[in-house]
Amino acid sequence: MVAFADRGYRCITFDRRGHGRSELALGGYDYDTFADDVAAVISALNLQDLTMVGHSMASGEIVRYLTRHGSARVARIVLLASTTPYLTQTADNPNGVPQSTFEAVRASWRKDFPKWVADNTAPFFIPETSPAMMQTLSAQLMQCSVPVAIACNKAVTTTDFRADLAKLSVPALVIHGDRDASAPLAITGKPTAELIPGCRLKIYQGAPHGLIYTHMEMLNADILQFIRET
Repeated sequence: MVAFADRGYRCITFDRRGHGRSELALGGYDYDTFADDVAAVISALNLQDLTMVGHSMASGEIVRYLTRHGSARVARIVLLASTTPYLTQTADNPNGVPQSTFEAVRASWRKDFPKWVADNTAPFFIPETSPAMMQTLSAQLMQCSVPVAIACNKAVTTTDFRADLAKLSVPALVIHGDRDASAPLAITGKPTAELIPGCRLKIYQGAPHGLIYTHMEMLNADILQFIRET
């Protein structure tokens, strides 16, 4: 936010339903509703010529927004460590992850969510990341209620974006790390870029899922260059 605001860009972000200061909604933790929430923010602020940037599950929100609400207000998109196109293993998606694996993760969250967060914080970063940065992320994750975390995980792992991606018509940049343990490059970033017409793919060597923190300067520079070129 600071890097782009310092260069004169208007930067807007919001707390997803059930997160941060947004209401703890009883339902609506599916990508159609997430996309409608994005549309409500864009419409309320009458935003135009947008560069939409999404990390992890937010990449799917951007994609579904475009196929559900159109691209009239959007100039380009940037998907960072995306969880698209489809994470679950099926007959026509053999490279996906078995559903039982995701069910086991959600079961561990019901039993001891803080332990899972503690165990998975380090892989999100790199060894050079400061303990303070890691602690900040852990604290943010712990602010999310377990029922909301589970509902979001179900949406992320079961939603198939393959048809959506093929329909996109705005300039797109996908940036992904080859050390992403949360969303492995081979089943997320690469096929996502291949499905989007004319998409650019940048692979960061040694970058984990948290590349927005670990590769901040490179990431900001690449996004700025993409905006200028498109």
